Amino acid sequence: MKRARIAYQGSAAWADLVDDDKALRLGNGEIISTSKAQWLPPVTPGASIFALGLNYADHVKELGFKAKEPPLIFLKGMNALVGHRGTTIRPADANQMHPECELVAIIGKPARHVGADKALEHVGGYTIACDYAIREYLENYYRPNLRVKNRDATTPLGPWIVDAADIPDPQNLRLRALVNGKEVQNGSTRDMVLDVAGLIAYLSQTMTLLPGDMILTGTPQGVHFCAAGDEVICEIEGIGRLVNRLVAEIAP
Repeated sequence: MKRARIAYQGSAAWADLVDDDKALRLGNGEIISTSKAQWLPPVTPGASIFALGLNYADHVKELGFKAKEPPLIFLKGMNALVGHRGTTIRPADANQMHPECELVAIIGKPARHVGADKALEHVGGYTIACDYAIREYLENYYRPNLRVKNRDATTPLGPWIVDAADIPDPQNLRLRALVNGKEVQNGSTRDMVLDVAGLIAYLSQTMTLLPGDMILTGTPQGVHFCAAGDEVICEIEGIGRLVNRLVAEIAP
């Protein structure tokens, strides 16, 4: 099953995808076309959002680094999220802004001190993130700062959540990013340094993971700098296509 979060009649609502993803069924049974939907990030308000840096072996090699132990993890604010078919502002001085296609694991039941062998039992579903990086603002690869990873609407998320039961092996998914139809990233989740189960196990040793919490699991190799007006698509096998467009910053 796929579940989306949309704006409907002035408020946010969850809806199920039906009719080969051409329509959405609201909680009251009403059906609307996906073409008329205003997509919101499929995230539970108040959820914790964790993000990973340098968690794909090919990307670590591409940047000339070594995989980090413990893993490089940082938090992301709700302000950074934007839904499917939304727009992201490209700052005027961001000549090195590039998309990062990422698998997102969503916690389905509380996890505390769980082992990697049981960790996937705590996943409720998966979605896609495009976690833009702005390299001009990067102070230290091992310490992503506020301006790089928490600017407004710089993390498109969605389009929907796919139930974990429909993704039997999260470590065998093809993912790629396209800019104006040109492929700029092509990788596999099998290349994660620390896999989804390992990430959940690691995080759960520090804090209780709650339903709705999200883990952005890192990105494969491929650095392509984007310009205002570019259409960016992130695809993950078995989940879908997340579409975003970059727009130019307008001076206040």
